[in-house]
Amino acid sequence: MSILSENLRYLRAQRGLSQQRVADDLILTRARYSKYEEAAAEPPLEVLLRISRYFQISIDLILSLDVRKIPTGDLLKLENNRVLLPIKVDGGGENYIEVVTQKVKAGYLDGYADPEYIEGLEHISLPFLRRGKFRAFPISGDSMPPHRDGSLIVGQYLESLNEITESKSYILLTRNEGIVYKRIKRDGEGRFVLYSDNDFYKPYPINPEDIIEVWRYAASITTHEFEPEDLSPQKIREMFEQIRNEIIEIRKK
Repeated sequence: MSILSENLRYLRAQRGLSQQRVADDLILTRARYSKYEEAAAEPPLEVLLRISRYFQISIDLILSLDVRKIPTGDLLKLENNRVLLPIKVDGGGENYIEVVTQKVKAGYLDGYADPEYIEGLEHISLPFLRRGKFRAFPISGDSMPPHRDGSLIVGQYLESLNEITESKSYILLTRNEGIVYKRIKRDGEGRFVLYSDNDFYKPYPINPEDIIEVWRYAASITTHEFEPEDLSPQKIREMFEQIRNEIIEIRKK
């Protein structure tokens, strides 16, 4: 067995995934993917890129390092574990800011590692955002006020989870929830805890291996004007919560 095949088998087993699930996520047939685990075939570069981003391990390491000998948490911290990101540039080499619109948001979890998918995204340019790679994502719901449902959050791509600063807000691409926008803290047990600015939503933990991409907040774009007396869903919830608490206090008397 090759290092690559052994690594693929181990990484899949660590996540408790079937060959069919990994193949589906990588947009491959199960028969084709199983050949990579059996060392019966070598993946072409575009598939190797997808595999690298899927397991959050650089192509260099997945081809040369026996990952079974390194704990997952330590593997994510390795200095040379840099995962390639498909990007789009203009004729002068300037990075576009791709926009993941509501229309294509549902397909991002499948297409984030596909250069053709990224090529097909709409794009904008913000002159004040130059250093780094940026991408804009729509947010849903009211968990991160004052950002409204449908607002765009522009994030700067982070190559490593070690670059996360606690209590700052980030766009995350996760295996189970897709795109989420939250604040992040560490729980001291190797996991991250995701927090909303709206206290109505409870924090919840997430394992590092379930995070596919991290984009640090850089800017926001909204087409809705803020109204001084806006009865947003958050304010309505807060009002009902206050009424509920008052009723509880009355019943205690």
